[in-house]
Amino acid sequence: MNMFSSYGGYGYYTPPSSFRFFPKGMKALLIANISVFFLQLFLQLGIRVGNLYLYQVFFRLFALYPLGDGFYVWQLVTYMFLHGGFFHILFNMLALWFFGVELESVWGTRRFLIYYFLCGIGGGLTNLFVTPLFAIPGPTIGASGAIYGILLAFAMLFPDAPIFLYFLFPIKAKYFVAIFIAIELFYGVTGTEGGVAHFAHLGGAFIGFIYLMYYRRSVGILDRAGDLVKDFVSKMKNTISYKKTYKDTTIITDAKYEDISDRNHDRASLYSQERIDKILDKISESGYDSLTEEEKEILFKASKKMN
Repeated sequence: MNMFSSYGGYGYYTPPSSFRFFPKGMKALLIANISVFFLQLFLQLGIRVGNLYLYQVFFRLFALYPLGDGFYVWQLVTYMFLHGGFFHILFNMLALWFFGVELESVWGTRRFLIYYFLCGIGGGLTNLFVTPLFAIPGPTIGASGAIYGILLAFAMLFPDAPIFLYFLFPIKAKYFVAIFIAIELFYGVTGTEGGVAHFAHLGGAFIGFIYLMYYRRSVGILDRAGDLVKDFVSKMKNTISYKKTYKDTTIITDAKYEDISDRNHDRASLYSQERIDKILDKISESGYDSLTEEEKEILFKASKKMN
């Protein structure tokens, strides 16, 4: 399955392609997954110590084993970096890149990585506790649980973004993800497609949904609280200003000379490349949502000039 998103832009945010191509978190995940995959290939050459093959030890320690059958708690993280073959890691990394770049650009690196690992760990836990109810459990590897969380987040943030299935057929993100989750649920319950950790996929998407709903609710509460504080401060300022005006009607404001050339200079510095770079760095660290309205407008107008 080949997946490609053609969606771009978010509000004022239209960063250059070099900024969006490989954000820091995305780069770190790709390097880690690919490095571990090459380590797997190296160990599979048959390297052993005595009669003990190193790959068997490696797999036994870091793949996600069922409870009571070789399970260690760190496997909930390490299993995400192991893959069963070239196409397994290829499609997982392509999906991570296609859909994760937009999320990291909007959220920032820290929140993106937290979300990725929460979904991966949630997928692993779901696989441990739910899979035995429908099938015989076995070792689980792959980043698919985290990837399904990424897919869900993309569909919730950009529901109408077109995704090209097999690079040919456009389908809106919300329908694309809904169809895939329905297929995973069917396969998981009926057990008609063995060898695939369907409940790890579903668990990753479910944990992602819970996280996003909780975050949306908490942000909404904080926004409302912030609005109340702003209203209170505004009323206090108006009250103080009103009392001050009527207490002393002889208030004189000093005249100030302003050179129009200075004003033009200030406007030019507002849209300088240095200012734009600082705004882009802020997006990379904390996400687009961290920008002030002024910074969003500056970035928007700068992108218009570039076009």
